Amino acid sequence: MNVLGYAAHSAQDALAPYRFERREPRPDDVVLEILYCGVCHSDLHQVRNDWGGSTYPIVPGHEIIGRVLMVGPEVTRFREGDHAGVGCMVDSCRHCAPCEAGLEQYCHEGATFTYNAVDRHDHTPTFGGYSEKIVVPESFVLKVPDGVDLKGAAPLLCAGITTWSPLRHWKIGKESKVAVIGLGGLGHMALKLAKALGAEVTLFTRSENKREDGGRLGADTIVLSTDKRQMAAVKGCFELIIDTVPSVHDLNPYIPALSLDGTLVLVGYLGDLNPMLNTVPLIMGRKSVAGSVIGGIAETQELLDFCGRHAITSDIEVIRIQDINKAYERMLKSDVKYRFVIDMASLKA
Repeated sequence: MNVLGYAAHSAQDALAPYRFERREPRPDDVVLEILYCGVCHSDLHQVRNDWGGSTYPIVPGHEIIGRVLMVGPEVTRFREGDHAGVGCMVDSCRHCAPCEAGLEQYCHEGATFTYNAVDRHDHTPTFGGYSEKIVVPESFVLKVPDGVDLKGAAPLLCAGITTWSPLRHWKIGKESKVAVIGLGGLGHMALKLAKALGAEVTLFTRSENKREDGGRLGADTIVLSTDKRQMAAVKGCFELIIDTVPSVHDLNPYIPALSLDGTLVLVGYLGDLNPMLNTVPLIMGRKSVAGSVIGGIAETQELLDFCGRHAITSDIEVIRIQDINKAYERMLKSDVKYRFVIDMASLKA
């Protein structure tokens, strides 16, 4: 299946038009025409090989909303014309303990990611959503609830599920006290979702100018993390702190804000901590620093259904695919509120 998309051919190259072959559909596959694709910070990291392991050419994109063009004979949950979504994974081993528990993101054999991976059956490369079409097994395709804004739903498939999964794992609900560090693509979704779950929500930010947006997005309280008095005032307050900051930063100022048995969960940063953690406040309050990555397929469907019921979508700026390289530069400057979404109809131009 010949498909047009945008690809990078090296870590130094800009994204540019690229024709490539999608694998032929199997009996359990769904073929989607891609309508919208969110732009995730990890797209930029992969394109520029910031994490190592990038294999070129790369067609990024794992926040995909599309329309079903075709289904294989074994497909039962989708039919032509349905709106559907594809997130960060397109397959897993399906038989290890995490997979059987619906936690495919932690597959012992490694999940097959939507791009920059290899299909586990025919060993062809996977290519992402900055393209016309995608072919995905039914088990890894999500139903998009009726009435949801399709453009705003795209980032739910990464930014949304990345923050939803820890909220669910740590059983956040009414009377919970939650804080969010950072207000970007992940942070703004964490605020919306925690608030909709009934939690009392606080935003930690270094920027006074985030106060208005923080309140609009669901924060009951804004704490300037550079203000020692404000930080001291929230000592022992939070059962969960979701840290969405994508770069290396000091976690130590936030640990005292955790309550007894509280957890700070990292969802934005991959890499070594610097400075090192002081273990004293951890030990003295049985506190934890944890990590979390996206969510399984069932949990992602739960998120989409929840967002459908509560009319939650991401705050987005829609762009043309031709402007993707400019969008990457703006994203590095945090110059977006709060997620770019590509209108893939622009690819026809």
